[in-house]
Amino acid sequence: MTAQPVRPARSGTEAASVMVVSPFKPSLVKAVFRDVTPMHVSRSAAWAAASVTRTVLTEIIDGARRAAAEEARKKLIPGDLLSAIERNVELEVGGKWYDHSPTFQGLTGVLYDAEGVIVPSRKRSRSRKPSAVVGAHRFEAGVKKLLRSQGATAVPAMVRDLDGIASVFLTDLARDATLVVREGGVKRFGTVPQVLSDEPAPPPFPKDSLRAVSARRGDGRTIGRDDILAATTIQLFGGDLRQRALTEAREATQNISAG
Repeated sequence: MTAQPVRPARSGTEAASVMVVSPFKPSLVKAVFRDVTPMHVSRSAAWAAASVTRTVLTEIIDGARRAAAEEARKKLIPGDLLSAIERNVELEVGGKWYDHSPTFQGLTGVLYDAEGVIVPSRKRSRSRKPSAVVGAHRFEAGVKKLLRSQGATAVPAMVRDLDGIASVFLTDLARDATLVVREGGVKRFGTVPQVLSDEPAPPPFPKDSLRAVSARRGDGRTIGRDDILAATTIQLFGGDLRQRALTEAREATQNISAG
């Protein structure tokens, strides 16, 4: 049996530029994209999207592990997920899942209607129409593989939340990639990263990233790898996580054909 590459530990915020294998199969990625768009998804695009999703989930798990370690626990619980997100704003992804999961109740704010009456929290959808929330269970196997690869275990509620975040994030990535193809690049969002006032500015994009973000080449019927990279810059604002996701996605697609 062929051994899977292991992601080495990082020192501080130093990124690990290594070839990694995503536990989220390209076939699953394409299934999610089919729920969003009729466009063809190239092999390299599917691998890139899987890699970006893996990078994001790995970072969330790393943050949760640190929170659990402070309480001398090995098994991750939903509270560790909240701690990870509170400590690193870059990890606040898959926001549509927050209204669905009990873990995030009370953290998304109270909504009022025009009359000042509290709007009840959104109930779980019973629709048969595919959605990121309804289809979250598809990611369970990949999440469990990712936890094992990081030497972590989690209670079922934590696995459920990681499922949901992965599903919503990848669905949003598919929507943004579709937008990039239709608009010929990231014209609506620009390329200026959001930075908090007390945080250092992120490093500038490499020239190839800027080209992928500002304009695209190719037909208007196929989502390619560079469209995924551009969509990643929309989903992940400026910081180490975005740069690492872009780097690892490029490495994961180096030897994969564009078809």
